[in-house]
Amino acid sequence: MAFFKDGWTRRQLLTTGVGVGAGLAMPHVFTRGAWAQDQAFCNNPSGDTVTLGFNVPQSGPYADEGADELRAYELAVKHLNGEGDGGLIPLLKPSNLKGNGILGKKVAFVTGDTQTKSDAARASAKRMIEADGAIMITGGSSSGVAVAVQSLCQEMGVIFMAGLTHSNDTTGKDKRRYGFRHFFNAYMSGQALGPVLAEEYGKDRVAYHLTADYTWGWTQEESIKNATEALGWKTSQAVRTPLGAGDFSQYLTPVLNSGADVLILNHYGGDMVNSLRQAVTQFDMKSKQVNGKQFEIVVPLFSELMAQGAGDAVKGILGTANWDWKLDNEATKAFSKSFGEAYGRPPSQAAQTCYAQTLLYANAAETAGTFYPPELIKALEDFEFDGLGNGPTLYRGSDHQCFKDVLVVRGKQEPTNQFDLMEIVKVVGRDDVTYDPEIFGGELGPSEVKGCAA
Repeated sequence: MAFFKDGWTRRQLLTTGVGVGAGLAMPHVFTRGAWAQDQAFCNNPSGDTVTLGFNVPQSGPYADEGADELRAYELAVKHLNGEGDGGLIPLLKPSNLKGNGILGKKVAFVTGDTQTKSDAARASAKRMIEADGAIMITGGSSSGVAVAVQSLCQEMGVIFMAGLTHSNDTTGKDKRRYGFRHFFNAYMSGQALGPVLAEEYGKDRVAYHLTADYTWGWTQEESIKNATEALGWKTSQAVRTPLGAGDFSQYLTPVLNSGADVLILNHYGGDMVNSLRQAVTQFDMKSKQVNGKQFEIVVPLFSELMAQGAGDAVKGILGTANWDWKLDNEATKAFSKSFGEAYGRPPSQAAQTCYAQTLLYANAAETAGTFYPPELIKALEDFEFDGLGNGPTLYRGSDHQCFKDVLVVRGKQEPTNQFDLMEIVKVVGRDDVTYDPEIFGGELGPSEVKGCAA
């Protein structure tokens, strides 16, 4: 039996699934307009390759997520080019993918470092479009980055398949016609997590929020406050913290004297690892009693990568996730197998959503029969699909947000190995987290833009 790094066996990795459900949506019918190939649009590929731009945080507080995103992107390129085991290409339904590139062109890629900074991410994306001829940009592990790059791509006429971005604003007030998000959002986290918090901790609770001071943190705080207060919770204080603060002790010191009996950490990546570890180890918060109740800590957006960084501090911590490699379905099993054989570890939710976005872009091009962005947009809008690990999923046309099941997860008390740190507490159906797109406002804008070809 082949072993992964740290003695983890392939069998341990693969014992995760039994099969996707039936009832797949029928494919939309699109006209394969050869005329579109002659339209002037940004970076229309004329040779035998097509270039994708992978813009991820290779430095900064979200670098761990960025590294896993890049692994997934490289794996997706191999599968699209007919290399390896094909991954999820045979399982995506409906699908026009052939495993011979995209529209017969071999897929190439370039990379950039967003540094988890909006200005750096925008500059990196612009370079990949103008200097490298990237026809699609994807990536990011910060909603500030996603919003900035999405706006650039709308201006330049290049499709943006957002990676890890969780702010409501990405497909709300800052949505764009050229931007598409597979990842779930803060509103969905609140709707999925709120009832579980009330069930586990009761409805008479007082929460103290520490919140990353940018678009994601703001909307995550708002969504969790709305969900918990609707169930009877009160909010003591909500304090903003700078991205990449490192040491959160000055923000944690006032918590236990605030009258709050729950700390909600609206942090992600390295910030979540640092703030949670300090709350648990330095301030020993989980052992405290406040208001006659056990003090609790909640991390609304959770991931296995963060759990690995936080170590024992994650035990018993509730949160939400977009996907988990232990989900019991055929697509999750197949992707975990491909990724595990390539990299010796199971994929994170960041990896899964980035891999999915790459395949969804390629399939849209194959469906439309062209790289002409307005036709790809039509192919993606209101596309209903299955076979990528999240169950039946809708790419809603009105705001370009994917709707699928949301996971409520908890840090395991007794993990079996270094990759098995979270347990799935509840799978919340997509109907329970679907909302009216009008509540977040915004305008998608036009599909016909002058772009960089003007």
